[in-house]
Amino acid sequence: MALFNRRGGKEPNTTRVPAVEASGGSNAAGRDIVNSVAQHIDSAVVLPPEAYHPPTAVQAPPMLHNIPRTAGFVGREQALGRLDAAFSTPGDVVVHAVHGLGGIGKSALAAHWAVQRFTGNPRWWITADSRPAVDAGLAELGRALQPALTGLPEDFLIERAVQWLATHEDWLIVLDNVDQLDDVRFLLDRVTTGRFLITTRRATGWRTHATTLRLDVLSEGEAVDLFSRILHTPQDRAASDVATLCAELGYLPLAVEQAASYCAETGTGPRTYLRMLAQFPTQMFADTTEGGDAECTIARIWRITLNRLTDTPLAGSILRILAWYAPKGIPRTLLDDLAPAPALAKAIGRLVAYSMIADSGDGTLSVHRLVQALARTPDEDDSHRRPADIDQAHDQATDHLSSAFPVGIEDPEVWPQCRALLPHAQALADHAPVERDILTATSLFSRTGLFLLTHEGTARTTEHLRRAVAGRVRVLGHDHPDTLVSRNSLGAAYGAAGDQGRAIPLFEGTLADQERVLGDGHPRTLVTRNNLAMVYQWAGDLGRAIPLLERTLAEFMRVLGDGSLYTLASQDVLATACRGAGELGRAIPLFERTFADRVRVLGEDHPDTLASRGKLAAAYGAAGDLGRAIPLLERALDDCVRVLGADHPTTRQVRADLTTARSR
Repeated sequence: MALFNRRGGKEPNTTRVPAVEASGGSNAAGRDIVNSVAQHIDSAVVLPPEAYHPPTAVQAPPMLHNIPRTAGFVGREQALGRLDAAFSTPGDVVVHAVHGLGGIGKSALAAHWAVQRFTGNPRWWITADSRPAVDAGLAELGRALQPALTGLPEDFLIERAVQWLATHEDWLIVLDNVDQLDDVRFLLDRVTTGRFLITTRRATGWRTHATTLRLDVLSEGEAVDLFSRILHTPQDRAASDVATLCAELGYLPLAVEQAASYCAETGTGPRTYLRMLAQFPTQMFADTTEGGDAECTIARIWRITLNRLTDTPLAGSILRILAWYAPKGIPRTLLDDLAPAPALAKAIGRLVAYSMIADSGDGTLSVHRLVQALARTPDEDDSHRRPADIDQAHDQATDHLSSAFPVGIEDPEVWPQCRALLPHAQALADHAPVERDILTATSLFSRTGLFLLTHEGTARTTEHLRRAVAGRVRVLGHDHPDTLVSRNSLGAAYGAAGDQGRAIPLFEGTLADQERVLGDGHPRTLVTRNNLAMVYQWAGDLGRAIPLLERTLAEFMRVLGDGSLYTLASQDVLATACRGAGELGRAIPLFERTFADRVRVLGEDHPDTLASRGKLAAAYGAAGDLGRAIPLLERALDDCVRVLGADHPTTRQVRADLTTARSR
């Protein structure tokens, strides 16, 4: 034995190193180890002979590992295969970092691969969320490699473990939950053999030290399998409810485990859990089962991540804003006015670096739906989710989206932008009650509803327009001109959907209010009167429709002139009503005049011009003039497909009319 003393106070350092032979070689390597750590030992200790064995001579005990169990692991074959490939190359050190959102299952993947796929020795797990944690894990490895060294100072054991790793090859170190590269850099820089598997929320910064694997959520089948295993029920039992719940949880492993464990412990069914999640999100995100780890709930895990971003407050603001949009395809431009470009880029970059959001590389961002749900759920006890901050984020999200959604939605050039923003408008409508709508929200929902009316005619059309009406009634009042416009648009949506039972009373009431508020000859009053006549026509009441259309057209001509878009629209509706009444001799000249006027005013490729060409051609066909009808319909169809797309309602109508004409 030797007495090893480090200098304390002003006393000199005296070290006696005996000539202890190490098995398998000279004692020089042993002396180097001892001398290299002499400066790190704070008190006199007695070193056992094993401390002088050269690292190359120390063999790890058989089957040495401390890898945690992964009883609930499912699937992940593709990720496991990539790890197999990454670590299959012999020779130099291999460092691979698995990164992803907190709760995505990085640690479970690493543990499963380490136990089931890696055959070397030892396999050692080190919690690496801080430098002290890394040091503690290395010291424990030093003890495990040479139990006789137990009790020696930690600095000595750390150095011993690092030296051992540097002189052996067939081992695996899992560095779990690395937050800062600097916490493990010293280890990666010194050790040039063996295998390091890193798990981290950090998506960036690894280029010079590790290859990376981004871990995504489970597949639907894997999530359902995981839930069923924890709940101990066959997969086919209430399978649809389990699948629905897993989808709502975004197939995030931690969330699925948390939900399944809760259901198993409390006897709650997946459908009931889903209702509770919608009604009590704050509690359900934070709840854990008896004996569960309160630090491992999704609320706690993401709070820890956001705590590390508090030096960039804008990052939290961005996350709360993104929470109101659809999870994928969020244009970065929606955030442009939030801060100066450098500050904005830094904040987004930090969120990406910690895997709280993902940059898709095409100018859009994505956020896991549960991260969004948590970020927009107020919690007084969470500094990242204060109610006032969430309300502010909702208003900002609304303002930015409303500003981005085009105003001139009749222009085909803006349609791709409209379609890209529609999912985010829908998400905003889904996540916030109408009572939260600010004025810009009513404008947004009015435009999205009108775009849907023109292009899709789905149930979402009336949903958005009802939202616009309700918001404007609440914010502006029942008789405000903008409220009356929204009521008119909603009536048009009901009419287009064939719901004349709601369309006609709404138009009649709106028309009466506009005549009272705006006057009988106001253009908005005339638009509503024209729309009322149109739904009379759709309801088959041509006896009321045609006289009202004639009166309205005359008023448009008087007030706005024959080149007004409103005048042309009224003329078009009258022509359609006349055709419906069998008055083709009157309808065709009206269609011809409308088509010619729209070409002159709007151009050949405007959507209204294309619709007029199709209606004129169909009228020719109805009159038996197929020589003019078919060529004009063929041209109209080609132009509609080119400008509007194959599935646009006008394109579908022209295609049907052409089929009818060819069959005559």
